[in-house]
Amino acid sequence: MAPLRCVHLIKIIGIYQIVHNLTIGRLNTTKHLLKKMTVIAGGHGELNPNSSWLGARGTWLAYFLGVLLAHLILLSVPFITIPMAWTLTNLMHNAAHLYFLHIIKGAPWYSIENDTRRRLTHWEQIDDGEQFTATRKFLTAVPIVLFLLTCLYTRNDNEHFIANFISLVIVTLPKLPQFHGVRLFNINKY
Repeated sequence: MAPLRCVHLIKIIGIYQIVHNLTIGRLNTTKHLLKKMTVIAGGHGELNPNSSWLGARGTWLAYFLGVLLAHLILLSVPFITIPMAWTLTNLMHNAAHLYFLHIIKGAPWYSIENDTRRRLTHWEQIDDGEQFTATRKFLTAVPIVLFLLTCLYTRNDNEHFIANFISLVIVTLPKLPQFHGVRLFNINKY
């Protein structure tokens, strides 16, 4: 019980110091204030964790294992052929990739009224919009590598190739720096 009281006391003292520094003019930005309060509250210390969690330790391995698990589940279905399993894995991956990175907007940690990032997709928020970071390169390379593997295992069958190529273009095009913040045909504008 005593350690819990100490934690609450430390939080109260920290908030008091922030308010005191704010009143005497040491903290001049709301962003700095919010970041300081997030750290004091025992949080992660970032204003928008939506922008950096994909670069966290172990995330890429978990991503790879998730795609592998989905592929193995498809392979275990008796009536699905190997080329069909690869095509379905690629199409499901690209559909999920498109939805979660390029369609969903905003961050769950902010209110809708005050957030400037509420109109940004998850892809536009990664690494605070900085282009060509390791995380962005990884997330761009995965659909391409998966497409190449799919082409290899389907032996470049025309139907599989066309479906996989169209999904690759649809999921890769929004990743280009020229499309940062661009909404084609006003799709996903609001």
